Amino acid sequence: MTNATPTTDAETDATRTTLDALVLGAGVAGLYQLHQLREQGLTVRAYEAADDVGGTWTWNRYPGARFDSEAYIYQYLFSEDLYKGWSWSEKFPAQPEIERWLQYVTDELDLRRDIRFSTRVTSAHYDEDRGRWTVTTDGGEVIDTQFFVTCGGMLSAPMEDVFEGQDTFEGRIFHTSRWPHEEVALAGKRVGVVGIGATGIQVIQTIAGHVGHLTVFARTPQYVIPMKNPSYGPAEQEAYKDRFEELRATIPNTFTGFEYDFEHVWADCTPEQREEVLEEVFQDGSLKLWLAGFGEMFFEEEVNEAVSEFVRRKMRARLQNQRLIDLLVPTDYGFGTHRVPLEHGYLETYLRDDVDLVGVKDNPIARVRPEGIELADGTVHELDVIILATGFDAGTGALTRIDIRGRGDRSLAEDWSRDIRTTMGLMVHGYPNMLTTAVPLAPSAALCNMTTCLQQQTEWISDAIRAVREQGRSVIEPTAQGEEAWVAHHEEVASATLVPTTTSWYLGSNVPGKPRRLLSYIGGVGTYRQKCHEEAAAGYPAFEMSDAARPLVGATGPSA
Repeated sequence: MTNATPTTDAETDATRTTLDALVLGAGVAGLYQLHQLREQGLTVRAYEAADDVGGTWTWNRYPGARFDSEAYIYQYLFSEDLYKGWSWSEKFPAQPEIERWLQYVTDELDLRRDIRFSTRVTSAHYDEDRGRWTVTTDGGEVIDTQFFVTCGGMLSAPMEDVFEGQDTFEGRIFHTSRWPHEEVALAGKRVGVVGIGATGIQVIQTIAGHVGHLTVFARTPQYVIPMKNPSYGPAEQEAYKDRFEELRATIPNTFTGFEYDFEHVWADCTPEQREEVLEEVFQDGSLKLWLAGFGEMFFEEEVNEAVSEFVRRKMRARLQNQRLIDLLVPTDYGFGTHRVPLEHGYLETYLRDDVDLVGVKDNPIARVRPEGIELADGTVHELDVIILATGFDAGTGALTRIDIRGRGDRSLAEDWSRDIRTTMGLMVHGYPNMLTTAVPLAPSAALCNMTTCLQQQTEWISDAIRAVREQGRSVIEPTAQGEEAWVAHHEEVASATLVPTTTSWYLGSNVPGKPRRLLSYIGGVGTYRQKCHEEAAAGYPAFEMSDAARPLVGATGPSA
């Protein structure tokens, strides 16, 4: 085979590299994708903007960051040795332990030699004559690659510059997804947290009591479930490792890619039995109430209201303060139609004397001033530190912030600004040989355990690339008809649920001007997996494979 061959252009002084495949990102998806394509004998390299592996778990190192998927299912399942070689210390570990796990995976698979760190891809342009991509980085490197595989993450493009005057603030501003590696001194400070989604909740419950004074700016209340997080010793670790074969067989085929699934039918239960089921799954201290309670709550308003009221009762009993209840307990959307956060002592945080809750739904943040945050009514909250838990441009942002151009110089950012479309979330018509993970119209982030979904998507991509090579072809692209059929199916499935009737980042509602579409496929992880399998087994009828002038760089052997 031919290895990656860097050269220097005498005129531009740019480093030029030739690859079979370039992988964007070195997180959960990127690491596994790199491993699989190397095993095929491709000359492949991953490019990562961070200074180490981990993706989400490198960038999101804010106080309180941790799993809300059980650790023993948030793992790779392709290797029993890899799975059993790592032992978790608790059911829902914190960010430092998760980051160490991904470093362990990287080193066990010897992936570092094929990753370029602290390197951001700035553009990727498709050359129709050659059937190849020209990719450039912020370091001046130019990569000529046949396949461009994006593993940039569903939630990796933070909404950072969201308020007028942020650059005038005389204190320090942090977005949770760009938290510095060094320790941030918060003790004795007046700290403001903007946002009470899943991330904001983790930050708030963690720093309360450790700062001088905490002010929380809350717009959209959240249904929350208390997390139960037992420690794991040798006995617990051995117990979950002994379940490897069971988990590998079941997790990929459940509705959400978790170990549990919906077992009860609302209509078959008496009111007393329904209450017993809800109480049982609630007491599990996990996402089980959301993902394995009653599936009808996603489709039937009456069921959804009953489950919603069950959670509201739990929250009201802990708050016992009408003002807090009004600001923190949702009433204008149903449980499960937004992301459901797990928490530990979060609601009780607002009962502290050194914590203020400021509702900004009817009195929004107008601007950031040198001394703090000003609301629409002119009230100014003086602060030393502002923490923005303001979310992401989900699904699309990781790619639209790169200058990606396909056939006829068409721009992905412009295309998606008009209508967000993909083929099974794995490719986009008009962008040949660009294969995608964690983008819209595939299960991702919403109602999906991410490692389950990302493993399946990268495996499908690897098989598709193998099929192209085995057939002696060099280009694969979804047909316009194939993409239209998938978009129509996605919309049909989504419209049968209550989720599209709400306003949240699930539909891009947090990004001004973003086309409204449910970003994640909601037909079920197991169903999606089966549809992807059927597509491949039938010879990829929604895709077209063709020839291009230039052959693959490498055909056999490991990468170097």
